[in-house]
Amino acid sequence: MASAATSEQARHDAPVDQPPVFPWKLWIYTNYDCNLRCTYCVAKSSPNAPRRAIGLANARRLVDEAVALGFEHIFFTGGEPFILPDIYAMLAHSSAHVPTTVLTNAMLLRGSRLEKLIAIANDNLIVQVSLDGGRAEDHDAYRGKGAWEKTVAGIRLLQGAGFRVRLGTTETPANASHLDRLHAFRGELGIPEGDHFIRPLAKRGHSKEGLDLGMGNLLPELTANLDGIFWHPLSTDADMQVSKKLFPLERAVQGVQQQLDTMARTGGVPLMTFT
Repeated sequence: MASAATSEQARHDAPVDQPPVFPWKLWIYTNYDCNLRCTYCVAKSSPNAPRRAIGLANARRLVDEAVALGFEHIFFTGGEPFILPDIYAMLAHSSAHVPTTVLTNAMLLRGSRLEKLIAIANDNLIVQVSLDGGRAEDHDAYRGKGAWEKTVAGIRLLQGAGFRVRLGTTETPANASHLDRLHAFRGELGIPEGDHFIRPLAKRGHSKEGLDLGMGNLLPELTANLDGIFWHPLSTDADMQVSKKLFPLERAVQGVQQQLDTMARTGGVPLMTFT
């Protein structure tokens, strides 16, 4: 694998007839336990799910290797990352080296948790909050009664503390015809359209409805959990695993690029991307 500088140049200077290079983002599943029990959760997270924590040492090494390889953005997800006491050290280390986004339902971010997050705030650190509606009934349909109110309160606390807040929305049968309300509410929150990502419901994990998505129709975004490296953060099921070893990350990068090359030659290049 070339140096970070060489990799950066190669991504932008590659001939147009070359197979595509996957997005240089790394996703890290910090844990799988969560304060919510969302019925569409692709990660099968819940309050009583096994934690399966990645651990601080592994997270730091993943960040260091990703930066050395030229990765441009690192995402921390779960579960609910802010259940973990060491999430702040993970985010501090990552955001000191590369733009870093942490995904959360924002319900726990108050009191000492918010204070610890404020203590590591910097321009590289972004908080992405899951919000499925501009009103409670659209959001709570899959996330549980009372979730919307607590999440919105968390968003306002984060904004009051000066954080850049992005929104992540899963389009569901409950909110699909009311997305205009959500866009209006996003505007009221002062969040620009470019910081709002809407993804389709996927038939993975706990969800029994939605799109069938896998390695054949998803552009890869390398994803790490305690069990190894996966094709995409949509799922850490066995059919999406590309390596049973976390390290070296370079080996998984090379393997996935070879798979992309094969897909390009056979006409099966993945077409969908999700943030």
